[in-house]
Parts: sequence; C-alpha cells; structure tokens
Amino acid sequence: RGPSAFIPLEEIPQDGAESSLRQLLFEAFAAAGRVDNITMVMGLHPQYLSSFWKTQYLLLRMDGPLPYHKRHYIAIMAAARHQCSYLVGLHMEEFLRVGGDPTWLQGLHCAPQKLRNLNEINKLLAHRPWLITKEHIEALLRTGEDSWSLAELVQALVLLTHYHSLASFVFGCGINPKEDQEGGNSCRPPSPHSDSSPASDDSMGGSGGRDAVREVEMLMERMKLLQESQLEEEEVTQEEMATRFELEKTESLLVAPSDLTDQSLQSNVLCFVEDPEFGYKDFTRRGERPPPTFRAQ
Repeated sequence: RGPSAFIPLEEIPQDGAESSLRQLLFEAFAAAGRVDNITMVMGLHPQYLSSFWKTQYLLLRMDGPLPYHKRHYIAIMAAARHQCSYLVGLHMEEFLRVGGDPTWLQGLHCAPQKLRNLNEINKLLAHRPWLITKEHIEALLRTGEDSWSLAELVQALVLLTHYHSLASFVFGCGINPKEDQEGGNSCRPPSPHSDSSPASDDSMGGSGGRDAVREVEMLMERMKLLQESQLEEEEVTQEEMATRFELEKTESLLVAPSDLTDQSLQSNVLCFVEDPEFGYKDFTRRGERPPPTFRAQ
C-alpha cells in the first residue's frame, strides 16, 4: 500500500508535513497536475527532494534545444532499457500532455529516425558505458537530415543518464504504480537471472522473491560443499577454488527459467527497445584484457 512497497504508508509524509516540504509538494502538483509516488517517497528527505525537483524541472520544463515532447520520449527510451514500466507509463502520459504524437507511442519503430538514432548510445550508456567511443558521437553529429546539433545531443545524453539512474531509484525504493495506472506491475524490476528477463512476480514476497531466496540457499549449500571438498583435497589451489565458485555462481544465479516472460511488460515497454538481449557484462574479468575507455577532457 502507498507509494512504496518497502516503506510503511504511515512513514510517508502526508498532509501534516512541515511547511518547506508542503511547498515542494505544492510546486510539484502545480507543474504536473499531480504528486507522483517518487516525489512522495523522496519527501522523506526534503533537501534531496528540493535538489532533485529543481533538476527535473530544468531538464523537462525550462528552455533548451529539445522540444518538450522529445524530452519525454527520450525519458521513455531510457527507462525502457531498464524495463522500468513505472517511468515509461509516467512519461507516456507527460508526452501526450505536452502535445506529442500518439503514434510514436506504438513503439520506437514509429518515432522519427533522429530519435531512433539514439538507440545505440542509449543501450551502451545503460549497460556498458565503457564501450562508447568518439565514433558514436561523430555519427550522431554528422551533417544530414537526421543529424543532431551539439547542444541537442548534450541535453539528450543528460536525459538518458538521468533516467537510467532514476530507474534504479524506482526499483530500489519499491515505487508502486499509481492507482490510475493500468495493472499492478508497473514497478517490476528486471530479473536478477538474466539481462533481459523481467521478474515473474511483484517485488514483495511473490514467487519471484521465493525463487531468489531458494537460489541463494542453493548457492550457499554449494559453497559449503566446495569448502568441504577443499578440506579433502588439500592440493587444490586458491585459483582453482575461485574458478569453481564462479562456475557455481553462474549456474545458480544467471540461468533464467523460461517461464519468466511478462507479456504486459513485453508489449508496453519493450516496444521502445531495440536489441533487448543486450545487457550488462562485467567491465573486466580476471585474465582478460579490459576494453579501451573513451576519455573526454
């Protein structure tokens, strides 16, 4: 119940909040016509909420090179990369409210090519930012009908990274969907099993949570067996033990069951994602050469 699945409703600031917080909530309502659950939860830390709200207002509503409807569409693209349907739904509503074309919401394939060109850098920023090179920037700035100006691209990249981060806040705080949002699964984070499979149940005590607990128990049991075998085989080196542990961890945690696909998530969020299988991989592994990093001075 309430704005968060993790925080008791009675702990969320309500009508009796201190005057500074009431003013912030009033400003949020005046600007957006409502106070969303992110704002309610962040109200537990009014100073942080004040800074956050000013940043949001600057990015989405103040003067800038990008028109308002494109800013919200970029927010949708960023949130969709992390399968954060809460933010996707929120900005779909905002996109329409500021005059966006409803056909764009049928999926990324219906958006202008200029916005679709952001897909590559969006997925890299979301999952493997160290792979970005100057060529990715040059490709977007190249002269042509669908090219970006430098000012537009800077604002777009700030929006992408902002909403990648905000998706993590939504998942970490268990932000619940608003009552007027369809369904009850708008705050369902991706499964820890794989890069692209959504969780099979809500974030509080569903079958997905029970599965996670079982997997941790299985992993602990396997670790115990490994330690026992080490006592029996004293000749096993530390490096061999580390290799065995990594293998067990991979088998236990990263193999996705095939029945975890959420059809509503597929249709409502993944329509804004190209190459959905692309996900996080470790920047560097032992024994492997790390990729070169793009340093902008």
